[in-house]
Amino acid sequence: MTEKVRLLIALVLLLPWPAHADAPLIGPNPAMLVIIIDDIGNNLEAGMRTVQLPGEVTLAVLPFTPHGKRLAEAGHEAGKEIMLHAPMSNLSGMDLGPDGLTLDLDQETLTSRLRKAIDDIPHVRGINNHTGSELTAASEPMQWVMSELKLQDLYFVDSMTTSASVAGKTAQENAIPNLRRHVFLDNVREPEAIDQAFQQAVSLAQRQGFAVAIGHPYAETLDYLEQALPGLQESGIRLVSVSRLL
Repeated sequence: MTEKVRLLIALVLLLPWPAHADAPLIGPNPAMLVIIIDDIGNNLEAGMRTVQLPGEVTLAVLPFTPHGKRLAEAGHEAGKEIMLHAPMSNLSGMDLGPDGLTLDLDQETLTSRLRKAIDDIPHVRGINNHTGSELTAASEPMQWVMSELKLQDLYFVDSMTTSASVAGKTAQENAIPNLRRHVFLDNVREPEAIDQAFQQAVSLAQRQGFAVAIGHPYAETLDYLEQALPGLQESGIRLVSVSRLL
């Protein structure tokens, strides 16, 4: 082999391989998928099934619920990450339960309610919004939320219940580690629809390196995840907690 040929081979090996936009990411670091299960705390049986899901599923626990503390403790013992699922005001008039965060609160009251909710759930590493289509679109209250999260060294995940949300932008301005939801797994509580949403999340993770999916402790969702999660690795996907991705 001539010196010229050797040089050409070396140059070719240094060039990046062309990649199609839809091609999965491969290599030593697999694509990462975060799965958050919201609304933990009211139903003990569904909550314990969620705790027992395989892998690093993240549990978002509602404050002041009958089983929230117990399920947070059980989830922590099982190696699951715990978040506060913080009730925030919405445009559809859905009930928030006690001490929800609403637009009519001043900073002192909103901050006090948020602290009480955080203190109610053990092992909290961050929060995401429960409903919140109204509050997450309001700059000043979200600034108050992020100021408290900064003091407590907590992250924020925007559930994206409205496209008008300013939560992520406000988190970034306050140097709060943050993510946003890409896919809801169970807007339609049917196996085929859940599978379609799950595959959408997997595909997105493969394309961009990570994705965030949110589901709920519905029987249909838990049935699906119990079967689907053990096979994620075969798709080149690593299931990770919010903290691990951040």
